[in-house]
Amino acid sequence: MIASGVQAEANELTVEAYAKIGAGFALGLAGIGTGLSQGPIGAAAVGMIAEDSSKFVNGLIFTALPETIVLFGFLALFLL
Repeated sequence: MIASGVQAEANELTVEAYAKIGAGFALGLAGIGTGLSQGPIGAAAVGMIAEDSSKFVNGLIFTALPETIVLFGFLALFLL
């Protein structure tokens, strides 16, 4: 009986550890995806603003849009 209780506790800790590792992966991969997508978008936004400065707000919005991916990663981190 005692051995099975210890085994059940170890399994619960393992599941909790895997959940935390998964949440870390979710946040890390979300950050990498945002970084990879934000580079070309930022470069295109700078070119767009250089041609027509009235499109600054559009460039700013398009540059900030990939940040929502990281917010979803944070959400997954706190939910798991």
